[in-house]
Amino acid sequence: MGLPAATLPEFLAAGIFAVAVIHTFSTRFFAHLAHLQPRHAGLWHLLGEVEVVFGFWAFVLFAALFWLSGQDAAVSYLEGRNFTEPMFVFVVMVIAASRPIVSTVINAVRLLAALIPVRKVLAVYFLCLAVVPLLGSFITEPAAMTLAALMLRDRYFSRGLSNRLKYATLGMLFVNVSIGGTLTHFAAPPVLMVAAKWQWDTPFMIAHFGWKAAVAVFVNALVLTWLFRRELITKGNADEATGRAPMPLTMAGIHLAFLFGVVVFAHHPVVFMGLFLFFLGFTEAYKAHQDRLILREGLLVAFFLAGLVVLGGMQQWWLQHALVGVEPTVLYFLATGLTAVTDNAALTYLASLVEGVSPEFKYAIVAGAVTGGGLTFIANAPNPAGVAILKSSFDDESISPMGLFLAALPPTCVAIVAFQLL
Repeated sequence: MGLPAATLPEFLAAGIFAVAVIHTFSTRFFAHLAHLQPRHAGLWHLLGEVEVVFGFWAFVLFAALFWLSGQDAAVSYLEGRNFTEPMFVFVVMVIAASRPIVSTVINAVRLLAALIPVRKVLAVYFLCLAVVPLLGSFITEPAAMTLAALMLRDRYFSRGLSNRLKYATLGMLFVNVSIGGTLTHFAAPPVLMVAAKWQWDTPFMIAHFGWKAAVAVFVNALVLTWLFRRELITKGNADEATGRAPMPLTMAGIHLAFLFGVVVFAHHPVVFMGLFLFFLGFTEAYKAHQDRLILREGLLVAFFLAGLVVLGGMQQWWLQHALVGVEPTVLYFLATGLTAVTDNAALTYLASLVEGVSPEFKYAIVAGAVTGGGLTFIANAPNPAGVAILKSSFDDESISPMGLFLAALPPTCVAIVAFQLL
């Protein structure tokens, strides 16, 4: 069966999308060019920023639409896209990374680590890769990614870990966050896209996805911690000394209230942006309890996701065709593969448009979408947040997409076993 008929703008958009995906896998090449050609280092550094890639090519698409269809059509297309998710990820990322919330999570992790009968440096590392990703089912995946990445950066990545361990940790973090948000129906973007239409609630998610994901998350974290236990003991530091006074409970409680308020109104940008502006004013009034807010990192991530929204909006003509009429097991692996080069939320959204699908179809598409969510930067919305926080710890402050893909394959295989055999 051939591809359905498509308009010239749709064909062009598919080509630009393909170039953007290739560009994503080539960012280290541009970072290397910045050293070889210092005269144009600024341009190469710009093109070497993962977070810039899809935003850059979204502007190229807009220019192409402007040329092909005129100003009104190009602007109308942009205005018809939904940018709630990029805005939400920006807001929740900045709030979750504030010192009072990070301090609260660190203290909770330390308490849990004290209950585990192993070296504390191993227990904290394990919890960062196991419990914090599962926490994403309640505070949303972007918030969980932000917290886990900050803790891993300050206590492990900045201590001179080998590249092998850095990539193994990054790949597992992305996979575990992607599948760890499936205990509820509102925290993982690919689940959120279908939950209302398919009438999936939290008990349904726990029964069909959540417990399997939890098994895979714990197995992944346990195996990696054991394999690299000697290096973690030698170089890790579970008790980073800050020299600061303890965080007041009132301050921590207020920040948590902001975070939960944003999560509750995640689909209402007018409300959560208002809360965010209130949050900015509050942090300015109580500077003594704050670190630098990660506004730059958050904006870059939002720019990346907004670009993905613009480019992804014109891929429906071939993506939906690829999903229809496929046997469930094959569909599961197809969804896993497509997620790596598209976006798992976009994939499940397109699947939700198909009428009269079976329960097996629904399970396969969502399970595949979350399984493949750690393979690339673009596979899952929280991944760019992890990249923005952790990339400074890698050589040339750049993460190899192929290195991430290879590192994420083993934990992805564990997730496949969990979702297909349990």
